[in-house]
Amino acid sequence: MPAGPTAADATDGNDDISERIRATLAGAIGEGALKPGTKILEEAIAEHFGVSRTVVRGALGVLESDHLLDRKRNRGTFVAEPSIEQARNLFEARRKIEGLLLDLVVERATPEQFEHLQRLTDDEEHIHHHGDEKSKTVLSGKFHIALAEIAGNPVLTEVLSKIVARLSLVMSLYEDERKDDCGADHHRMIVAALRAKDVGKARELMDFHLADIESRVRLTEGQSDRHAFMAVLETFS
Repeated sequence: MPAGPTAADATDGNDDISERIRATLAGAIGEGALKPGTKILEEAIAEHFGVSRTVVRGALGVLESDHLLDRKRNRGTFVAEPSIEQARNLFEARRKIEGLLLDLVVERATPEQFEHLQRLTDDEEHIHHHGDEKSKTVLSGKFHIALAEIAGNPVLTEVLSKIVARLSLVMSLYEDERKDDCGADHHRMIVAALRAKDVGKARELMDFHLADIESRVRLTEGQSDRHAFMAVLETFS
């Protein structure tokens, strides 16, 4: 007779589902479907995925360690609301890491990888002219993660991915000047400079690009409350 499921099989299955839960919530947060301050309903997640709340809490713990969720004693778990200081630190860290990645891309990128980046910028331009709001949100940050992957350092890619995810919360809370793009023209110019192996020019363009993104944010107390109030007006008017 074939052996039945083992405890190890059950553990592996729970690990797979826990990762699906983590990825689902992380994707919803990154796309803005789950806003900062939203309460996470453990029971609903457990029912949807057909698992125990213990498995759900394992996935939530990973997201909490990545600072995408915040567990509040006796209240539950909520989508994180980055402070002004955290926002400034995230922007600073991103600038430093992306500058380093440009050096590595110039050293390591193949012609095929440059073609991939070029296609990404073409896709960006098409989506900004013809895509819906969800498509534009999904697109945000994709170019930067692709650059990190081409740089060939998985540690830096992981760090940048987490920073970009947390910055999606910052933009949701503090963005003042809303735009529907992440600078497709800027990206195209960065790719051209990298192809020419002009890392100085690429750095200058990246600095300008990231400064443009940061200029859309008003890091002041009360800005997050203003966003919440505006969302109510948009819903009921």
